[in-house]
Amino acid sequence: MVNKLKNKILNKDLNDKYTDSTFERIKHLDEYGNEYWYARELSKALEYCDWRNFLKVLNKAKVACKNSGLNADEQLVEVNKLSKRNNNANVNIQDYKLSRYICYLIVQNADPSKEVVALGQTYFAIQTRKQEKRFYQRKLTKQGNYTLQKVASSAGVKNMAEFHNAGYRGLYNGETADDIFKRKKLRYREEGVENE
Repeated sequence: MVNKLKNKILNKDLNDKYTDSTFERIKHLDEYGNEYWYARELSKALEYCDWRNFLKVLNKAKVACKNSGLNADEQLVEVNKLSKRNNNANVNIQDYKLSRYICYLIVQNADPSKEVVALGQTYFAIQTRKQEKRFYQRKLTKQGNYTLQKVASSAGVKNMAEFHNAGYRGLYNGETADDIFKRKKLRYREEGVENE
């Protein structure tokens, strides 16, 4: 009984220490709502004390990215950041903005003996899967909208913009597409209203 209690407390402590929020806290959003992580913040979250050791993992992830047929330069972008040294001098240090995909590859190549790495592998795998589902849903929505447009056109609908707006008003309590885009702060017409 005592051992069960000890294990429960130990597991609770680990779960409290390493949670999804470990990676959510260091996630950033750009002005378009795209998420990214900074490599230096990720290295600390993954408990790498030495930047040089983390760079080895980062370089393995770059190779894996290239070997998967993706452009590594689109998945990580080098940036320079100001850092304050012990003597209060400001110096430029190298950092990277990382996509979710390259973060996934980083945790796959990180030190597997670290418990936080296992959590990172799970976190980025699940987040990547969620993104894949969103992309799939968007594809289905686009196909449905295309079919709807063809059927409406063949039925004699002349003003497609008004036709689609009537659909939005019916689904969104009288709001037009423009109203919905403004309320949700979406990039105009870049993403479908029903995808958000």
